[in-house]
Amino acid sequence: MTASVVPGGRRARRSRRRSRATFASVLGELLLTAGVLVLLFVAWQMWIGDIIINAQKNEEGAATVAAYAQGPAPEAPPLVEADDGTTYYEPVVPAHPAETEELGVMHIPRFGSDYVKGIYGGTTRARTLDNLGIGVYTNSKMPGEVGNFAMAGHRTTWGKPFNQLDKLQIGDAIVVETKDGWFTYRFRTLEYVKPTQTDVLADVPQMPEVETGERYITLTACSPLYSLAERIVAYGVFESFQPRAEGPPPALTDPPPPPAAPSI
Repeated sequence: MTASVVPGGRRARRSRRRSRATFASVLGELLLTAGVLVLLFVAWQMWIGDIIINAQKNEEGAATVAAYAQGPAPEAPPLVEADDGTTYYEPVVPAHPAETEELGVMHIPRFGSDYVKGIYGGTTRARTLDNLGIGVYTNSKMPGEVGNFAMAGHRTTWGKPFNQLDKLQIGDAIVVETKDGWFTYRFRTLEYVKPTQTDVLADVPQMPEVETGERYITLTACSPLYSLAERIVAYGVFESFQPRAEGPPPALTDPPPPPAAPSI
């Protein structure tokens, strides 16, 4: 059979029926598009957004530090003589911040010289941890106060201020800066606990029945990464208070010690 020919020598084309869009095909395309958008949002939230938010939070912390430096330095407290003849400054303990109120900033040299994160009252996600940064527990003691200065922060997303808690080395400085000066703590140990183990926030961590004259710091975050199953907890002990009139403490002016060699 030969194909029919239309005038001018062109062969006739058979018309093709276009397939109609069905409900299932439209729904499939919408779901595929939605899936792509969700993946893009997750990528933004966990990687790209984190980079931007982390830089933004460091800039905000640096601005707070600059404001402290530009203001008049408070008068230094009197020196106290220890039993061994050495002298030290008694800490100027700040008032407990209200929810979302700024307390100061945190420096952890192990995490880089640009690590300057704001510290605020409260530990709710919606008001403090997601939008502001590091949060102070409601019943926490304050920097330099006898007992346990306890804070929470994200380990993933929202700038993840506590992302590298597991990288701390024994003796690393954890410095809290307020308008009055710098409170230097030294990291001692790390552990993982269940979310229900709130006794890590006690004046003596995990020993709520024990009274103490010591000063501790506790940093908590979710663990493992991208999970709420456990909590990673970093503990430290108080070393010294440096009034603003004396300038930054050695913990911020001296380089941090190198990472410990792995055990064999």
